[in-house]
Amino acid sequence: MSSTISHGLNLAQQEAVNFMHGPCLVLAGAGSGKTRVITHKIARLIQSGMDAKRIYAITFTNKAAAEMRERAKGLIGKAAKEVVICTFHALGVRMLRADGQALGLKAAFSILDSDDVTGILKDAGGTTDIKTARTWQWTISLWKNMGLSATQAEAQAKDNDERQMARIMARYEERLTAYQSVDFDDLISLPLKLLQTSEQTREKWQGHVGHLLVDEYQDTNSTQYELLKLLVGGNNPARDPKTARFTAVGDDDQSIYGWRGATLDNLKKLPIDFPTLKVIKLEQNYRSTSAILQAANNVIAPNPKLFPKNLWSDLGVGEPVRVVDADNEEHEAERTVARIQGLIAGTQVLAGAGGTAGPAAATQHRAFRDFAVLYRANHMAKPFEKALRKAQIPYKVSGGTSFFDRAEIKDLCAWFRLWINNNDDPAFVRAVTTPKRGIGHQSLQQLGGFASAYKVSLFEALFSPSLSSVVGKKALGSLQEFGRYVNELEFRARHTLGAAAAADFLRDWLKEIGYEQHLQDGEESDKLAAARWSNVLDFCEWMAARCGGQIDDMSGANDIKEVKSLLEVAQTVSLLSTISERETDQDVVTLSTLHAAKGLEWPHVMLVGVNEGSLPFKLEGDNLQDRLEEERRLMYVGITRAQRSLAVSWTKRRKKGRELVAAKPSRFIAEMALDKAGTREDPREKLKALRAEFAQKALGALSAAVPQSRFSGG
Repeated sequence: MSSTISHGLNLAQQEAVNFMHGPCLVLAGAGSGKTRVITHKIARLIQSGMDAKRIYAITFTNKAAAEMRERAKGLIGKAAKEVVICTFHALGVRMLRADGQALGLKAAFSILDSDDVTGILKDAGGTTDIKTARTWQWTISLWKNMGLSATQAEAQAKDNDERQMARIMARYEERLTAYQSVDFDDLISLPLKLLQTSEQTREKWQGHVGHLLVDEYQDTNSTQYELLKLLVGGNNPARDPKTARFTAVGDDDQSIYGWRGATLDNLKKLPIDFPTLKVIKLEQNYRSTSAILQAANNVIAPNPKLFPKNLWSDLGVGEPVRVVDADNEEHEAERTVARIQGLIAGTQVLAGAGGTAGPAAATQHRAFRDFAVLYRANHMAKPFEKALRKAQIPYKVSGGTSFFDRAEIKDLCAWFRLWINNNDDPAFVRAVTTPKRGIGHQSLQQLGGFASAYKVSLFEALFSPSLSSVVGKKALGSLQEFGRYVNELEFRARHTLGAAAAADFLRDWLKEIGYEQHLQDGEESDKLAAARWSNVLDFCEWMAARCGGQIDDMSGANDIKEVKSLLEVAQTVSLLSTISERETDQDVVTLSTLHAAKGLEWPHVMLVGVNEGSLPFKLEGDNLQDRLEEERRLMYVGITRAQRSLAVSWTKRRKKGRELVAAKPSRFIAEMALDKAGTREDPREKLKALRAEFAQKALGALSAAVPQSRFSGG
């Protein structure tokens, strides 16, 4: 049966799938089939007799986890439901819900979002300036990802500013403990602390994990590496690290998240911490033509190699990579749109090896979804949006506002969080004021002062016999009525099972609190209020579907879901970042930053703004070599998003404030080492010819479709 599992895999992929009894590093080059290897290895492990519940596959995004789950289901059927396929943060939640009490954390803790954290830091640091609080937030997050506590951060502080931030971090941590809440970084650092401090818990989780598979291993930070090492028994004397069963899948050439703590040191440590590490390279690319891969290999070549590899493809040479120059950003956008129009207007005969039409040649018709415009930073999208709108070409900006970042969705999630954890003060403040219920700012200040003095949560303070001494009778009645209503909702949500019941509950609840009217009162435009209400209804439909018992139309699932209570589903919402499934079939051009494009691919890619100072981003300060190498990897990621054609553009002048200043092409363009013949183009002449050809074809088609008498006057 192992031959069935390995069917369709190349030799390197087969070796990775069949190596099961020790530590393994799979170096998966761009487009080399890493997800295929992971899902086939899951199937192979189950075939070898391992219980599906003991297989853990860890990813970085919900989308990647969902894709992996669907592929595994196609291979192994119902057993895929038993495999633990989740993100790092979801694994952290699972561990803390089960054993967090060892750290003083109750099972119903809250997970704070970025805005909650900013608000708490403003309070902890005594500032009203959001920018200052965001700076603290960024630094504290980096320290946590490095595994530093507030005390350790203060001990290592380089100057007074860092010492002050470390003290603010300590006050911030005190507030999180009081609120029985965690931030996203805690979902990694606290499980690590749990395994480090409790031998019983460590042995329990090591017993749970029969084989651990880690996707995008190069993106792990120091804390994640230590957590993974403990899960597979890396520093447990009772277990030999030589036989630790895990598979790390990654690519050092695609490590582009150093700014958020990801470190290539984790790749360097593996062969040291696990001496019998098996290293397998996946170098055959199934995505791109040879011309594109040659440019990618050339760009990445100057970077030092931990594990040298060279991508290759048997998809033929394909079109040469184009380098296009433009006068300025607007001109660059016009040329980019002209290229899209030109490629859509024409058709392409798919070529075999060497760029010539082979036996399998066919005509390819292009749609808007086949095109992506990639850039280094978000602000670079504006001229391309303007040019696409002018040309009436539909587009989407990837990495825009998350569904869960919308104010109306955050409002509802605050109520859910308060049901789950009454000590969640940030959720309390949002829920009690949205919609307004006659509880003013002064009453909330009095409640907050009382709760602080008695060291209790805002919710707990509601029912204190002494609260009447500081809060007026009318406000006290409103506050306690709110508290009783939250308790009632929590009880009802706990006993609301299945999609149909959840849908009824959510509809009745929104009506009870008057949320639709709240949106209408808060918006000047009826159209905008209606759009926000539509988002609320979509969200409630999605929530209800997750309660199971019916087909989940939003995700396209075709099977009956396990029935869950609405309260159970509400506990998982904080981990989710977006409802993205509904966007996948849109026929639109994608505009995206290079970071957001990682893991994606398109037939035709335009890599824009490839100038010195943009890509690579201006190189200043410390660690210039490391930063240059990461920028080079970012260029490599951009190039390898392309399947069939790639155009790289730069501008001779760029905006700096209100002025246009001279600009240089990125050094990475020269590093691509393109064959000069046929690699640089002025699209104007080509576009004229394509448009003329398209007009001729359209006229011919029209003539054939319309009766001749219409033209002859007969």
